[in-house]
Amino acid sequence: MTIKFRAITALAAVLGLGTLLHAAPVHADSVHIAGETTTYYTLSTHYGLSVEELMNANPQISALNIYPGLKFTIPGDVQAKTAAVANTTAAAVETADAAAPSFKVQSASNTVQAWGKEFNYDKVLQVKASAYSSAASENGKWGAVDYFGNSLKLGTIAVDPSVIPLGTKVLVTGYTHPGLPKEAFVATATDMGSAIKGNRIDIFIPGSQSFVADFGYQYVHLYIIQ
Repeated sequence: MTIKFRAITALAAVLGLGTLLHAAPVHADSVHIAGETTTYYTLSTHYGLSVEELMNANPQISALNIYPGLKFTIPGDVQAKTAAVANTTAAAVETADAAAPSFKVQSASNTVQAWGKEFNYDKVLQVKASAYSSAASENGKWGAVDYFGNSLKLGTIAVDPSVIPLGTKVLVTGYTHPGLPKEAFVATATDMGSAIKGNRIDIFIPGSQSFVADFGYQYVHLYIIQ
């Protein structure tokens, strides 16, 4: 009876920990089910593992195509690892917030600062932006690749080449979506779309189709960087 009671108590503790981490594991010490904002980096933070360890344990899951419901294998003793990082969760959140970029524009010198880097820009465009995922229904017969055949990734945008030539690098800012970096990110115009005409761009965001669709339509600013 004592052994059975201890087993039940241990199981309850593990299930409670899974709830705390927003995971719905089949086996609490080996599986994590992805949510809307799951990435290899967030898993690394949760479990105290390196991104490389997690990717090696999940070779079938591309970092560019993580969506809710995917089951990640978490190697090692999950209970011990999560306990080790539980006391630093709040500090990690504060650190992440502090790491948000200081976005500054110096129009006199045509420079813009983001993520601790300074970029020279030629001009600024305000464009209407939408977003797309790697779903087959959004990418036609060629699949989840850009115009040049490269896999879609964060930083890929589709453009109208008559407005923004293919290969142009831009700093995108003025958007709101949890699947994109805070404040700004550097993107390259490597894709096109039949509906992307004029002052329009389509931003690739890793994740499920419904998650990406939450972006809707937003007016963003593009700094054409050199």
